[in-house]
Amino acid sequence: MNVTVCQSCGMPLTSTEQFGTELDGSTTREYCIYCYKNGKFEQPGMTLEGMTEMCTTILREEGMDEESARSMLRNQLPFLKRWRNAGNVKSGEDGTAVLEKTMPGKTSPDEQLSPTDTADPAKNAPFSGEPARYVTLPGKRLAGLSARTTNAVEMSGQGSIGALWGRYFASEHIPSTEAPRYGCYTDYADGIAGEYTILIGHDVGERELLPEGFDEVHLPPATYAVFTSRTGPMVEVVSEVWGAVWAWSHQSDRTFTGDFEYYDERSLDPEHTQVDVYIAVNERR
Repeated sequence: MNVTVCQSCGMPLTSTEQFGTELDGSTTREYCIYCYKNGKFEQPGMTLEGMTEMCTTILREEGMDEESARSMLRNQLPFLKRWRNAGNVKSGEDGTAVLEKTMPGKTSPDEQLSPTDTADPAKNAPFSGEPARYVTLPGKRLAGLSARTTNAVEMSGQGSIGALWGRYFASEHIPSTEAPRYGCYTDYADGIAGEYTILIGHDVGERELLPEGFDEVHLPPATYAVFTSRTGPMVEVVSEVWGAVWAWSHQSDRTFTGDFEYYDERSLDPEHTQVDVYIAVNERR
């Protein structure tokens, strides 16, 4: 199921009862019923900071710790349509507004691409909240450690992803430090709203034997929208990219056949990290 989020508060919209309404009574998937009703915002004077505080309170009541909630919202909300149009997206280092930098061209499905593409001029661009490029990649086999979780559990502070990274790097069966690492998301039960499997791992050959205790994921050949972060502290930039993914206006393009974070030599310093997030989408025509 392809799930979108309210472009005002970021709430996942999983049923028609949650959709906002236009003046003629028709529904819209852009906004939730709590933010938008009868063709207008319920709180037209609401500011971005006000929305952040209101949503932080709601998430706290649902069991999420305040610091994590506020951090997530500050990374996600500015990229939603309501606030993006109001000029809240961060500016570039030179003080000018960061423009959307979408490169809609895609490669041939037969081309054996690597996720690193040094010829891509958007690679070092400021983070815009939109895909830096689209690529088509062959299938992959990844090996590592996995767990079953949900976004809600991870946001509550009771998640398993952080510990999974720690267990992976403590393993004796991982490649050299320079080898790319993946945070791979598969087996989605209900888009961004339900359970999924997270695997922390690396590339392996099709016939390579797995170390004891390791799991595997087979990603099918797919076209991906690639979101490239700015360079900064790992915790900040990864959260920022996923906030933009959840707020992306093309949620209906997502296939949920398998998405992944790609960590290469740009991620060796956790305080100065740049990461790519690959989101599987329908083939662009």
